[in-house]
Amino acid sequence: MLKSFNALPADPEELRHAAQGLLDLAKSQALKIEKLEHQLAGHRKARFGSKSETADQLALDLHEDRDIGQAAHAQQNDTGPADEKPEKRKHSRAPLPEHLERQSEVLSPGKTCTDCGGSLRPLGEDVTQELEYIPGRFVVREIIRPRMACSCCDAFAQAPLPSRPITRGRAGPGLLAHVLVGKYCDHVPLYRQSEIYAREKVELHRSTLCDWVGRATALLAPLAEHIGKVVRAGPALFADDTPVKLQTGKKTGTAQTARMWSYVRDERPWCGQAPPCAWYQFSVDRKGKHPAAHLKSYKGIVHADGFTGFNGLFGEGLATEQACMVHVRRKFVDVFERTWTCRGLMPLL
Repeated sequence: MLKSFNALPADPEELRHAAQGLLDLAKSQALKIEKLEHQLAGHRKARFGSKSETADQLALDLHEDRDIGQAAHAQQNDTGPADEKPEKRKHSRAPLPEHLERQSEVLSPGKTCTDCGGSLRPLGEDVTQELEYIPGRFVVREIIRPRMACSCCDAFAQAPLPSRPITRGRAGPGLLAHVLVGKYCDHVPLYRQSEIYAREKVELHRSTLCDWVGRATALLAPLAEHIGKVVRAGPALFADDTPVKLQTGKKTGTAQTARMWSYVRDERPWCGQAPPCAWYQFSVDRKGKHPAAHLKSYKGIVHADGFTGFNGLFGEGLATEQACMVHVRRKFVDVFERTWTCRGLMPLL
């Protein structure tokens, strides 16, 4: 220690510079420690913290199971005497939609009194509404085109076949739309749809459905391109990407993480007249060249998160960046939680 003190410079100015250097080193170390503590807190939260979505889903499952049990108990109690007043239900009933077709069935007691034989006259009526579902059914649409021959010149005449979605295919436009909605809107895989149709004694193999979907997507390509033009014609749009699993085909069960890029035009918050629409693009990776190619020559405002892949969209003569305030808020929340955790205190929230 004495040797260290003896090694200190005698000049006050040099001593001040040495002290400032030590102070800067201490600040640098403190910032590094704080950064590492922040990363450690984030890893701990990601690994051991409660998942809000999982907890909410569990709560929904528990509530559904409880409601199902109560409904089953109520159904058992409803089998008592008809004159016994049933227990009042806790949930409210919304009126049935007016646009639904009404099928009325009149149950009349007759026109003659069963006690004295006199004629009955109406006093009013009670209407009980019951919501019913009639499942869709398959039909075979036959297009008959008679072949005609001229009696004078022996020339043949026949009406041309109308335009069909798939040439020489059996699927009508309604069935194609039903298959596409089931797969992409209701998330019903094609093999399950094949099993559903088999219950109606209609054999549609999964390979056949795959062929229909592939050809239908080619037919819808011009519509997707038009939607992309409409989205990019707006003054502002929202951009984001979502990870999706892509089967590699090299080995059964192997997959890689691909990306689905979404670009949304929605002017309703500022009373815009254009209808909202979304444009989707797919890529096998998350490189920034993909959004740069999608929004090439776009000069509007792009609302996106802090992903560096979007940086190629902004600059002189390019689009204007509108940062996402939700992502900024997350950083403040992380710092707030980490600060209280390090101090061993609980926030008064």
